[in-house]
Amino acid sequence: MSYAQHEIKGPVSVVTLNRPERLNAIGRELLRDLHQALVQAQSEPSSRVIVITGAGRAFCAGDDLKEFEQQTQDAASIASTCEAIQQITRDIMFGPKLVIGAVHGYAVGGGFEWVLNCDMVVAADDLICFFPEMGLGHFVTGGVTHLLPKAVGHQRAIELMVLGERQSAAALKSLGLVHDVVPKEQLLSAAMALAEKIASRSFFATSRLKRVLTSQIDHQLVSALELERHAAMECFGNQETAARIAAFTAKQFG
Repeated sequence: MSYAQHEIKGPVSVVTLNRPERLNAIGRELLRDLHQALVQAQSEPSSRVIVITGAGRAFCAGDDLKEFEQQTQDAASIASTCEAIQQITRDIMFGPKLVIGAVHGYAVGGGFEWVLNCDMVVAADDLICFFPEMGLGHFVTGGVTHLLPKAVGHQRAIELMVLGERQSAAALKSLGLVHDVVPKEQLLSAAMALAEKIASRSFFATSRLKRVLTSQIDHQLVSALELERHAAMECFGNQETAARIAAFTAKQFG
């Protein structure tokens, strides 16, 4: 079973996170399969645009805290986990194709960060996004320490990342982080319609537009990804983080 699937629908590659029984929570296998699916989608010659979405009741519930002990069993495990998380951002942002997020339910932590990596986002009206990392002793990833302040301003970015307050689809649209909000049952059709509209543009031109846009932030984003990776590794190995996550998981799953 693959935890991320790639299928071609006309000029659009659809990448679907496929771990619905865990709300598409981020674990090693999902990271591996999502990376492979995004690489396939970016290199697929018959598609021009990528739509990324999630199967089941959520887009992505963030890091799978049930795998925390496995992720932190030694320094190599911590390093590989943090690097795999950051690689997804590179797959989304540094490829030639525009990526449209079709997101619903929960997009939490890393899931929220991947939403912010997309070029455009169509949100279902039930979408809830937030950053739980600071409360758990984790660290934000996905280049959001660079991307989010540029999008919403320094102070608002600090509020979102530190306070971790839940943001609705409407709130995200008011912040300029979402292109459109639609009823949940219309999510994929609306995202596909947007993707097909984009696909009707010149791929030669749009791929170069994305290259120019990302090249202007390349140095800062690459630096942010590396700094975040190191900070995330430190947090993964921190005893306070382990205690906070143990307390949280005991409350949620005990």
